[in-house]
Amino acid sequence: MSAEIDSWKVSLPCTRAEAEAIDAAMIEIDAVLMTTETVEDDVEHWRLDAYLEAEPDAAMLAALKALVPSAAGAEPVVEALTAQDWVTLSQEGLEPIREGRFVVHTSAHPIEAPAGGRAFLIDAGRAFGTGHHATTSGCLAMLDGLAGKRFGNIIDVGTGTGLLAFAGAHLWPDAAIMATDIDPAAIDVTRENAVANGIAGVELIVADGALSDAITARAPYDLVIANILAGPLVSMAPELAAIAGPNATIVLAGLLETQRAAVVTAFEACGCTLEAVDRRGDWTILRLAAGATRYVPVTPPDPKGRDGWALDI
Repeated sequence: MSAEIDSWKVSLPCTRAEAEAIDAAMIEIDAVLMTTETVEDDVEHWRLDAYLEAEPDAAMLAALKALVPSAAGAEPVVEALTAQDWVTLSQEGLEPIREGRFVVHTSAHPIEAPAGGRAFLIDAGRAFGTGHHATTSGCLAMLDGLAGKRFGNIIDVGTGTGLLAFAGAHLWPDAAIMATDIDPAAIDVTRENAVANGIAGVELIVADGALSDAITARAPYDLVIANILAGPLVSMAPELAAIAGPNATIVLAGLLETQRAAVVTAFEACGCTLEAVDRRGDWTILRLAAGATRYVPVTPPDPKGRDGWALDI
């Protein structure tokens, strides 16, 4: 009797540059996407693996190929997987990452926290933010560098897996922390991850943007984290600045270096000042300070037309 097919895997060759850019598009594809270096220190030899719960059709294969233009002439390798946990399979290549006092690992690669640090178990799955993308790991490093400051009211907008909110809870255990996401599935994942990591007290909100009643009722925040995408960061700059308190710290990510100027300009128009930049390959993490007086938009920000802000990456 043949084993029951439980899930599917699609593999395509890609380059390192394509691999680093793939995560920003994950929200548009119903699959867990993983990239792996196939030849050490060779930027041209990487591989994209997509794990799916259903057999990929022509549209799915075309969508995956569109993520890696260098594979235009390659035939996707499609494999039927037997009754195994497809998420676990997707995690086998995810080695633990270390950023400052933080370690992030999956169930397949458990690891102890460093002395005085914190290990987080974040499995790949329905939400973005395992810590392995440069934007998320860069945010962890940025937060780690703020450990000497005091924050009492923190919000993580676009939380995805909850990782950055959890890091905030570790660094500032007495702070009130809210984690929000446009995707209810991401909030479910964050809730599950909070239990798995023994995190309590983080308020979880499903919200499109930063102006829902639940969010504004808790404002102003002295630390605002938004790891989404450049387009939504630009359009949301007025509302993110509006929920930030005077001189609050704002950490932004999900933007390419080529998009930095547009994002900085949008926040400077709301009274913010750029304080630090962490560039990681093509990706950039920003730290800004809100103005000395609380920003009030001239007209209420219009949430319509946002180009699909992504999960926590």
